[in-house]
Amino acid sequence: MEPETPADDLGRPDVDAAVPAHRGDPPAEQRAMVRSAAVVDRGHREVVAVPGDDRLSWLHLLLTQHVSALGTDTGSEALVLDLNGRVLHHMVLAHVDGVVYLDTEPGAGAELLAYLDSMRFWSKVEPRDATAELAVLSLVGPDTPSVLAAAGAPTPERPYDCAALPGGGLVRRMPWPGPDSTDLLVPRAEKDAWMARLEAAGARPAGTLAFEALRAETVRPRLGVDTDERTIPHEVGWIGAAVHLEKGCYRGQETVARVANLGRPPRRLVLLLLDAGDEELPVTGDPVVRDGRPVGRVGTVVQHHELGPVALALIKRSVPADAELTAGVEDRASPAAIDPGSYTVDASEPPPGRAAQMRGGLRG
Repeated sequence: MEPETPADDLGRPDVDAAVPAHRGDPPAEQRAMVRSAAVVDRGHREVVAVPGDDRLSWLHLLLTQHVSALGTDTGSEALVLDLNGRVLHHMVLAHVDGVVYLDTEPGAGAELLAYLDSMRFWSKVEPRDATAELAVLSLVGPDTPSVLAAAGAPTPERPYDCAALPGGGLVRRMPWPGPDSTDLLVPRAEKDAWMARLEAAGARPAGTLAFEALRAETVRPRLGVDTDERTIPHEVGWIGAAVHLEKGCYRGQETVARVANLGRPPRRLVLLLLDAGDEELPVTGDPVVRDGRPVGRVGTVVQHHELGPVALALIKRSVPADAELTAGVEDRASPAAIDPGSYTVDASEPPPGRAAQMRGGLRG
């Protein structure tokens, strides 16, 4: 019988319980990510490997990203959608040494692999669970290149570029949670040794709280935390990063194209600045309320080393940027304001498809 996933104070599964939340000083760990470099154990992420001659053309048919011509030593982000265009899986890709590696959220690997297996048919691919083979470490901060060099690891130059690590595994440049970030997929048996190696090279050990705080600041969504069962890619900023609008032939593509061409998504992801003081903070899944009515859902909630308590939230698109909001319920209720930098004002011009309909007299 498998052990139960540890729960938080409200009895909900804590998906990050398997790795350290902090290394003694979360604010200092965040500052290291901004000013120097810090390394985070994210070894609870799950990894699927896809080798085989047809790996790129086959994945291209299943994922939202354009991967048919994904070059060696490059990567991307991608999604799997349902028939209605709602997000089921988010993953980060790396194409190294004839294998595409997809790392995804804790607990999501088995379902993702099952879906991929069900779509193999006659394609020359052999997807497998590689979680026992590789563990994810994230190195964040402006000193990342020098730390990698001192640790004997290559430094990919551009976002999502990859390189093989000596002794196995790979390193992948990432554009988040900070501009100088890399993920290292290292042999799981050598994870602790790699942590020590990166620390000796100048990286401060940090926990997931610091990583999540920087991710929230940059308004990067996390599947299952900042999304719900209704989320479509447009609402959380995954168009471009994980969805290629000029490719088709994947499940849910019709919804993606329709929203892009004919309308705007019903919700948007924003950063909320919480005025909680010393009070209890809201939690993931709590409502966001305006004038007594729910207008959104709380996602990631963290303490930021400069901004104080903040939260990502999916809110109705009609909510104005200067709205007075409350995040959370009962003892967790906190006055909240939308961070202006996270709110993109809708263009005055209608989307291309709607504009064409209006020109044709089909819609006023």
